[in-house]
Amino acid sequence: MMPDTVPYCGPAPVPAEFWASWNFDPLLLTGLLGLAVAFGFHVRRQPEPQKARSSALFIAGWLLLAVVFVSPVCALSSALFSARVAHHTVLVAFAAPLIALAWTSHPAGEMSQGLRLGIATLLQTIAVWVWHAPAPYAAAMAHHGLFWLMELSLLGTALFFWRAVFACRSPGGVALALLGTTVQMGFLGALITFARTPLYEPHLATTLPWGLTPLEDQQLAGLIMWVPPAIPYIAVALLQVSRWLDGMETRTASNG
Repeated sequence: MMPDTVPYCGPAPVPAEFWASWNFDPLLLTGLLGLAVAFGFHVRRQPEPQKARSSALFIAGWLLLAVVFVSPVCALSSALFSARVAHHTVLVAFAAPLIALAWTSHPAGEMSQGLRLGIATLLQTIAVWVWHAPAPYAAAMAHHGLFWLMELSLLGTALFFWRAVFACRSPGGVALALLGTTVQMGFLGALITFARTPLYEPHLATTLPWGLTPLEDQQLAGLIMWVPPAIPYIAVALLQVSRWLDGMETRTASNG
């Protein structure tokens, strides 16, 4: 596969060019429109009281996708690895749970719920680690097809994970999956943060106009992967444990 001339999001901008660096790729805009239309057909089948809530959640998630792919944030991720990691953090930890929560479905049986959650956790972990390894990441930044394989696999496994989380009726299993995901992403973020040399070749010559050396940009990227994603994962885990404890208290009171 021959490398593309510039990354999918466009050439790395300097600060003066940032606000002019929008991405109006017709295929991208068609995909976002298609996603919105598909959700529109889906939400029509939901009970009336759920429609407004589901629509609000989906719109919030959809807008986050538009920000990271259409706005100048996309071009900034050609310049800064930290911007690319922020982009991926928005995909997997914020947009994906909002869309997954909006796109409700009937839960599967107890056994299949646990199995599905385990598989989803494993697949999301593999996707995150593979695409933030230096060689696969550099390949994705050099080839548009691999770029979209990276983006869609990260978003797809995250949607699978969050749908499994919200469908699972085992609070312990959900909490374990969420906390395990937090730990592995934090560990990867720590490895990136404390690396002693710049590891990501696509950004070696693009960070200085933004006031960062490649190593400082990489350290910032590691911190972004380490801290912000933990917020939704831990919040949902605590919510699940709280519901489990409330359920235990209710059952104890009714039995007493």
